[in-house]
Amino acid sequence: MEAHTPTPSRRALLRSGAGLGAALGLATISASTAQAAGARRAPGERSAPGAGTRASAAYPPTHWIPASTSNYTVSSRPTSYRVDFVVIHVTQETFPDARKIFQDPAKKVSAHYMVASADGYIGQFVREKDVAWHAGNWDYNTRSIGIEHEGWVDKPEYFTDAMYASSAALTAAVCARYGIPRTREHIIAHSEVPGATHTDPGRLWDWDRYIALVNS
Repeated sequence: MEAHTPTPSRRALLRSGAGLGAALGLATISASTAQAAGARRAPGERSAPGAGTRASAAYPPTHWIPASTSNYTVSSRPTSYRVDFVVIHVTQETFPDARKIFQDPAKKVSAHYMVASADGYIGQFVREKDVAWHAGNWDYNTRSIGIEHEGWVDKPEYFTDAMYASSAALTAAVCARYGIPRTREHIIAHSEVPGATHTDPGRLWDWDRYIALVNS
């Protein structure tokens, strides 16, 4: 997945998990379900002072569901790498199936966060100080926070009000922490990463609405 590791594409990896895509409807994972599966309150790093002029922006409720340590690079950002971007993804899978992939050490893929469709539930899989393997471009991986969204690029019914609101609150807090401008030049699609072969979040993602929510 990474530039230094010749592996299949991220989307191919997401599609390769056993039983993926089997769930019907707006599948999601509730807080109680996640906690039963070992999720817990996300690490305390999100309570640290932010880096921007709106550093007081609060993170929405987030639960810690650690990815396999084989699927990201331990780091000390922003000391080791400046964080300049938020990259928006769509999983092409249900939340539970994508979670299993991030926790599978053979997959070599992860994201910092994933947002559920039905209720906007947020799971954190990689600490922000560490480098998640989500963008398919090592330079952008080192300088970004990756946020996955449960659903499919051609199924806009997955892009619910709850998902937009929860994700926008998360992106606003990330931008405040690192001093990232809340603009489309810095909040980008996976498809806009140099060298990307992916289309997510796709043409049905409402960017005008999303950026307005981030700035509200």
